Amino acid sequence: MIVECLRRRLVVATAAALFSAVTAVAATPAPRPTQAPDGVAQPQDFLRADIDFAVDPRKDFFDYANGRWLASHPIPASETAWGIGDLVQQDIYASLRKINEDNAAKRWAAGSYGQKVGDFWKTAMDTAKADDLGVEPLADEIKRIDGVSNAKEAMMEAFALAQIGVDVFFEADISQDEKNSDALAVHFNQGGLGLPERDFYFNPEAGVAKVRAEYVAHLSRVLQLLGRKPADADAAAGKVMAFETGLARISRKIEDLRDPDKNYLKISPTEFTAKYTPGIPWNDRLYSWSIQPQTVIVGQPEFFAAMDKLLGKTDPGVLRDYLRLHLVDAYSPYLSTAFDAEHFRFYGQAMHGQKEQRERWKRVIDAENGAMGMVIGQAWVADNFPAAEKQRYVAMVEAIRDAYRERIGNLSWMSPQTKAKALAKLAAITAKVGYPDKWEDFHEMNISRGSYCQNMLRAALWHFNDRVRKLALPVDRGQWDMFPQTYNAYYYPSNNEIVLPAAMFIVPGVADKDVDDAVAYGYVAAGTIGHEITHGFDDEGRKFDAHGNLTDWWTAEDAKSFQQRADVLVKQFDAYEPIPGIHINGKASLGENIADFGGVLLGLDAFKKTQQYKDGKTIGGLTPTQRFFLGYALGWMTQQREQSLRQHLLADVHAPAKWRVLGPLSNIPAFYEAFGVKAGDPMWRPADQRASIW
Repeated sequence: MIVECLRRRLVVATAAALFSAVTAVAATPAPRPTQAPDGVAQPQDFLRADIDFAVDPRKDFFDYANGRWLASHPIPASETAWGIGDLVQQDIYASLRKINEDNAAKRWAAGSYGQKVGDFWKTAMDTAKADDLGVEPLADEIKRIDGVSNAKEAMMEAFALAQIGVDVFFEADISQDEKNSDALAVHFNQGGLGLPERDFYFNPEAGVAKVRAEYVAHLSRVLQLLGRKPADADAAAGKVMAFETGLARISRKIEDLRDPDKNYLKISPTEFTAKYTPGIPWNDRLYSWSIQPQTVIVGQPEFFAAMDKLLGKTDPGVLRDYLRLHLVDAYSPYLSTAFDAEHFRFYGQAMHGQKEQRERWKRVIDAENGAMGMVIGQAWVADNFPAAEKQRYVAMVEAIRDAYRERIGNLSWMSPQTKAKALAKLAAITAKVGYPDKWEDFHEMNISRGSYCQNMLRAALWHFNDRVRKLALPVDRGQWDMFPQTYNAYYYPSNNEIVLPAAMFIVPGVADKDVDDAVAYGYVAAGTIGHEITHGFDDEGRKFDAHGNLTDWWTAEDAKSFQQRADVLVKQFDAYEPIPGIHINGKASLGENIADFGGVLLGLDAFKKTQQYKDGKTIGGLTPTQRFFLGYALGWMTQQREQSLRQHLLADVHAPAKWRVLGPLSNIPAFYEAFGVKAGDPMWRPADQRASIW
């Protein structure tokens, strides 16, 4: 379980805590900023440029803070959303493109990083070669699928496909044992769906129903590209959809996947077969991966029991079509134009509302990041993240840690016993800032000029074999699961760590030295650092101890108090309805909502100790506290197409961007004071409805 901030596309999973008792709003609130009268000069300020002064911040702070920018920057036809993360990404794309083109233009020794980067780029950009090859790069996998004659052989193929990153029937992973973070373990979880999440198969809302119909049509078109006649393809697609609906029906809901205790069963493969899945010899299947673990960790055992029965009663022809479709969908972006275009037609246009594909070179960089992002990341960091910037944010992490230490110490609802363990966990959190101290070695990854798809296949197999190899080794707690050039961040409970890639600190178009502390503490300290640290104490993260083990270190009374306070946020977010008929899922998004709220409070506490806050001087007519809250809102300056928002609401544990601003700020009296919010204003919440955890 990696808890991601996932800011770039605003879809990142988990968060942490809220805070102490709410105090009354000051009697004389600060006046809200207004547009300067005509002819009256204001000091130049990058922050003011985004503000829509026609919007009252007491009514909708998100639209006030970001409205002018959003109105003047419509979503490009090639995008599903557009915002600050995309602006950062455009600069990163340009840097990475130059790195790729420079490497492709030189001659390198075989096996060197320069050779890998250059050959990957050259081959991926060669559309004519991809068109000549068609589906040929997948010929071996398709031939194996053609030979599947029963459920047992279908499961054998599922294990083969997992080695190249294609999850069918279920999901498999090798990661740390939640209850023994010093050891890696094989994990099995529900999965195998072509649509983003189980509720897409059942939700009656008109837009979701349309997506379901489009999905079946997409499956048919893919089968036709593989040589099936239209009528046969239509019939087969309907049967595959019925099979996937069966998988969805036996899957847990998204909110039920967030309890780590209830999604953990450690069991031997032999017992797993005997007790749950008599048709699946797990020992044999694991042996096909060249491993024989004594135990595996199963997230949803009832899913596997029902899946075994479903496989047994499904026609082998349907299983073959299902396997073919999932394989081809996974690799279509790297195949011929016809397969790539069909993949975009559904997953880009129908699912997310894109009007046209993004430039191929950008899509190639996305694929390259997935294959070997750390290789090109080394070159990117050298030119884009100087030591002085890293030191600023290393210090900011400690400022947030100090603020959290004070908050825990001042809690009235938590016992001294639990406080002591919370403080120990806080002290033990590792902060990885910017880039790894030691770069992973990718020299054994085989990249050539054979074909784009083959390079992606080999990269996926390399990553799988690398995880298998590490299964027998001590856990490497220095490893990163994001690249420095990623506009994102995460908290990982098994390592009790926050990982903050260098790209996450960038304010687009503004040099780091020109970002004043008020904005930096809102944008980074609150929106990222405080958010990720709070994940260690949210409804999921709080169940892991200082060493990263899933264990109950809370008293029963403290755990009850925490849950009662968290339920206030569940109720608050359940009430938001971004699309008529589709509400935010307050339970599923609880961790992120706790982390957002906690992050803002921590960021504000830390900012109050800076010289800028103490001096109290305005910049661009904005007080330091106003700039702090605007800096936080800047981090969520994003808009989405309706199709993308619909997918987000049903399949993502993060609330949409706007409500990640409106939700937490409406619980904070200091925000009321900064912008003159009073009872009756839309941004106001009555004291008895405000969240207060940490």
